[in-house]
Amino acid sequence: MVGWIEYELAGADLGEVRFALSPMNELALSLRTWREPGRYPLQLPWLQLTQDARASLDGEMLLALTNDNLWTPDFLTPRPWSPLTRFDDELAALAATPLDVVRDDIAEVHPDPALRPAALQGRRDRVLRRITSALSAYWTACFEPWWPRMRAVLEADIVFRGRTIARDGLAAMFADLSPRIRLVDGVVRCEMTSKIGFRRSTAGEGLTLAPTLFTRNATAPISAEEAPLILYGARGAGTLWESDRSPAPHALAGLIGEPRARLLAVLDSPASSTELAIRLGVTTSAVNQHLRAMRDAGLLSAARHGRSVLYLRSGLGDELVRVGA
Repeated sequence: MVGWIEYELAGADLGEVRFALSPMNELALSLRTWREPGRYPLQLPWLQLTQDARASLDGEMLLALTNDNLWTPDFLTPRPWSPLTRFDDELAALAATPLDVVRDDIAEVHPDPALRPAALQGRRDRVLRRITSALSAYWTACFEPWWPRMRAVLEADIVFRGRTIARDGLAAMFADLSPRIRLVDGVVRCEMTSKIGFRRSTAGEGLTLAPTLFTRNATAPISAEEAPLILYGARGAGTLWESDRSPAPHALAGLIGEPRARLLAVLDSPASSTELAIRLGVTTSAVNQHLRAMRDAGLLSAARHGRSVLYLRSGLGDELVRVGA
């Protein structure tokens, strides 16, 4: 590790920490997979699925928004304020980015003007309009069809982190985010691969934690002027593009039926009905019927998170799967 960022929590409790999602962050960070797909093997199925769509986009501009270190300009990874953040709102905020911020953040990523990609040169207002247009088209072609599935994984991660805090405390939650993150004496330290080092307080702003599908460890804004934010790899990213068509345990299927046994078997981590339908290759309405029946029987717990209801095996469900395996 060659760099670090430290955030001093103004109050070492949950009140200083919030979780949020950012579609724009996911969009910007995903550009790393264009430059070095081999470093993101979990996303190769998505890259293959979107290959034809990406060929019609403004690839010159989109590739210019990263560098060889896989940095992206900070204004493309805004601090989200809610798990319900909408892409359209973030796109409008991007279009209104002050031009001096655009200039400075691009210079952080491409410091040598002579080597700066041609797409990022010229009048800053025109550059910003082209960036906004390129990202809007990228979202429509490559993200919008898949976003419900992506969002379900991200929301499930947040629910899991909340349960970790309730069970084991804030320090344990931070320790589980990434080997690069730890909380010691009220200071959250995030180790970075970039040559930076600063400490700043979260007083008046708090610290936002945002799960992402497009980082292998953890990352944060490279400028001390940016609001406190840590992006960390979401749980379940490895199963995002997989379909789970394996048969349910035979004994369990004989007891509660094949469809419900398959659902119960995969619900060892929180998931929404939309995500489960995709994974199991069935309709969402069919999944919902089975989920409600198993929840009413005490085999599942359910918690609303944003616009989704996330389901998880209860203690009774865990025991049933164990005995029926």
